[in-house]
Amino acid sequence: MTTLDAEIRALMQRVTEQAILPRYRNLADGEVEDKGGNDPVTIADKESEALLREGLSQLDDSLGFVGEEAAHADPSILDRLDAPCWIVDPVDGTRNFAHGKPPFGIIIARADGGEAQSGWLYDCLTRRFCAAHKGAGAYVDGEKVTSRATGKSPPVAAISLIFMEEERRQATRRHISPNYELVDIPFCAAEQYPRLGLGENDVSIFERTLAWDHAAGALWLEEAGGKVARPDGSPYRVDEWERKGLLGASSPALWEELAARYAKM
Repeated sequence: MTTLDAEIRALMQRVTEQAILPRYRNLADGEVEDKGGNDPVTIADKESEALLREGLSQLDDSLGFVGEEAAHADPSILDRLDAPCWIVDPVDGTRNFAHGKPPFGIIIARADGGEAQSGWLYDCLTRRFCAAHKGAGAYVDGEKVTSRATGKSPPVAAISLIFMEEERRQATRRHISPNYELVDIPFCAAEQYPRLGLGENDVSIFERTLAWDHAAGALWLEEAGGKVARPDGSPYRVDEWERKGLLGASSPALWEELAARYAKM
């Protein structure tokens, strides 16, 4: 574990204990809002983001800051994604958190030139800490990991239909779903990416590809030996946040199979 990993982990743990867990199953009336489109935000999201911004600025104040809640309030913040920046999801899995159930976590990425250079995923309840740096491998709690498939036939798929238009949902059900064992999505990217790398799921389809959801996890899975890319095979970039569609798989071979089926939709 690098010094930066240790500092990020300590920050995530401190913010979890100060801003997130005290609100878990303890949200008062008025402490949950809907940003629109069934996209909730809680007081814990806002307090967590403020603390993370302060902590990250102390680690490196030369980087811009792109937080989910800050960008919702001021979309021009998204223009920072093609420059050196921190990218933060202060409570990933807010839907779960607001309903008093796991999983939920914190996601932080460090990007430059539109590409994630480092990424960290933290599970607030189990304290699992995933870290990756471009070209340096993927780690869970300090141990290097290699992505592994479930070994099941058919492969296991977690497919997010939430943000798809109805026509695409139906096409997915026709062309993709029959070829896989379908499992529920966790509504939490900080959980979904580890599932792909640690032998629980084989493939996933994501429609919405916002940087705070995917920058860290995509890098982590790629560094573990899995594959994350746009359906046409182009790499995921944090500054292409408006672009829809992202495929993740525990191995390049499983990714290719999924992409071939996706192309028929």
